[in-house]
Amino acid sequence: QVQLVESGGGLVQAGGSLRLSCAASGNIFSINAMGWYRQAPGKQRELVAAATSGGNTNYADSVKGRFTISRDNAKNTVYLQMNSLKPEDTAVYYCNAEIRLVGHFFRDIYWGQGTQVTVSS
Repeated sequence: QVQLVESGGGLVQAGGSLRLSCAASGNIFSINAMGWYRQAPGKQRELVAAATSGGNTNYADSVKGRFTISRDNAKNTVYLQMNSLKPEDTAVYYCNAEIRLVGHFFRDIYWGQGTQVTVSS
C-alpha cells in the first residue's frame, strides 16, 4: 500500500543541526498534509511541525525559529531541518502524511517507523 520511510536521525551535540527526510511511496493519488511528530520517553507524542500541499506550515512553540519544515511534492517527500538543537529535543521523530490512494475517495493517515534523535549536552 503506502510506505513512509524516514532518515537522517542520529546523535548530535547541543547547538548542532540535523535534517530529517521522509519519503512516501506506494499507490498514492494525492497527499494533503505531511508532518513530523516526536515522542520522548515517558511523554505523549506531540506535533513538531506540519505542512500542507499548498505550503501552509504550523510549528510547535518549542521549535519555532529553530526548525523548518519543507516539502518536495514531486517526490512525495517532507523534510525537517533542525538547528540549534537542545537536549530536550531528544525523542523518536515520526513522519506522518494524509494520503489518498488511487481508487479511493477518502484520505487516511499513515505513519513512518520513527527515527531516533539524541542531543547531548
